[in-house]
Amino acid sequence: MKQRIMEAMQRFSKAMFIPVLILPIAGILIALGNVFTNQRLLEVIPFLDNPVTTGFGSILSGSLVSILSNLGLIFAVGITVGLAKKEKSVAGFTALLGYLVFVNAMNKFMELSGLLVEAESLQGTGQTLVLGVQILDMGVFLGIILGIVTAYIHNKFIDTEFNGAFQIYGGSRFVFIVLIPVAVLMAVFLTYVWPVFQSGINSLGTLIQHSGNFGVFLYGALERLLIPTGLHHLVYTPFLYTSLGGVEEVGGQVLEGARNIYYAEIADPEVARLSKSVIWDARGIAKMFGLIGACLAMYHTAKPENKVKVKAILIPAAFTSFIAGVTEPIEFSFMFVAPLLFVVHAALSGFSMVVLNILDVRAIGPNGMIDFLLYNLPLGFEKTSWPMYILVGIIFFVIYYVVFRFLIKKFNFKTVGREEQGKETKLYSKQEYKAKKSKGKDNTNTANSDVASIIVDALGGAENIDTVTNCYTRLRLTLHQPNLVDEQTLKTKTGASGVIMKDKNVQVVYGLQVTTVRKAVDRYLGREQTE
Repeated sequence: MKQRIMEAMQRFSKAMFIPVLILPIAGILIALGNVFTNQRLLEVIPFLDNPVTTGFGSILSGSLVSILSNLGLIFAVGITVGLAKKEKSVAGFTALLGYLVFVNAMNKFMELSGLLVEAESLQGTGQTLVLGVQILDMGVFLGIILGIVTAYIHNKFIDTEFNGAFQIYGGSRFVFIVLIPVAVLMAVFLTYVWPVFQSGINSLGTLIQHSGNFGVFLYGALERLLIPTGLHHLVYTPFLYTSLGGVEEVGGQVLEGARNIYYAEIADPEVARLSKSVIWDARGIAKMFGLIGACLAMYHTAKPENKVKVKAILIPAAFTSFIAGVTEPIEFSFMFVAPLLFVVHAALSGFSMVVLNILDVRAIGPNGMIDFLLYNLPLGFEKTSWPMYILVGIIFFVIYYVVFRFLIKKFNFKTVGREEQGKETKLYSKQEYKAKKSKGKDNTNTANSDVASIIVDALGGAENIDTVTNCYTRLRLTLHQPNLVDEQTLKTKTGASGVIMKDKNVQVVYGLQVTTVRKAVDRYLGREQTE
């Protein structure tokens, strides 16, 4: 039972990455639009104060803010595509149709039951307009529920075929035929059940809010602790997109979730200061500052004869963490050889968020420095207190360095550069991977195919691979026999910085190049058409 639950969570976590990783792009572009309409910035750079640039900024921000009111649809399609085992594009289209059926079925049932309130006074009633249709306000949960249900029906019935005159109703058409009554019945069922769930969610959100700094600490620490399982985004996603992360009225519209709220506040010139809920997306202190201090500590505690190698290894990893917020290459360097360091890292990450909360810092900092500057600089000090965020970051850089250096020496942890005699000093073989690519610049596809063949062989062969997906940094697979995985080959010959296995779910960490790796594997397996 435990194994089945974990496998289901792993599959769901992989699917969640499709909508979750797209939404920050909207946020960055909203911030960019704010650059062209920010009055203080226009005073400093007068040439931007013209109808063309300000109009462009207004259109950019205004058009992307509309995404926030359609998260249900985005998650329904994204999760369905992620969970579908084949014909993913068809599954996504079916999810869109199912969403339309559900929304209109719920509206009609509520109308017949006399449950609809006056459309002019929806605020605070638990009802809202979705695609212009009045239904219960289920937010992102509607998309998650429909995505899971649609994907299940799609996977179960996509291969159903009929003979004779009914042949046309097979395959994807039959999936939609089955989905229609299911969506209608779900609409009726959730009309009565959802208010109970919403009440529970609101109570949980209130409890978390009342937990104060202790709740913030648990949130920050747990988000890091779950990195090895790949389930860490299941911690922060509800806070970013549901009422767990706060409820605020911005520009006359009630919004739920930390990220939804501050996206709207970025685009609203009337907002003088971002809401306190932004703390749930201030997870970047450890990424931009803390782990850089950890890298410096590992360098200084490395054996003298290994320091040149260690520097060449850690500098690219630290730079990637600082700029883009990709932390796995660093975390995997000590996660398994010194688990205590990883626990301390998680605790310090949570503590950094507590400090930001105590100091009432409202800066947006979920990832690396690029995102941080794009979000916060145009908003100004009063709206975000972003210089305080950097000050806290510098303090935690020092704390990480001192704590990591002390623990590494105290317990003689075999971090990078401190390996036993005869063992290779290596964080990850990115240089080898780049060398392989550079040798084949005139024939990139061949080089990628070579890497893919090594990966597939190290995973037990093509027949051992059931599904292949990827998130921001990891190749995520489901294998028939995970015991056939050759971790050493993956790490030394394909550029993997870590391999995580949980039952039949295997994650291979490649960092920012994972999309290229995944496509190469797909081509090698001949699965491009079904993925």
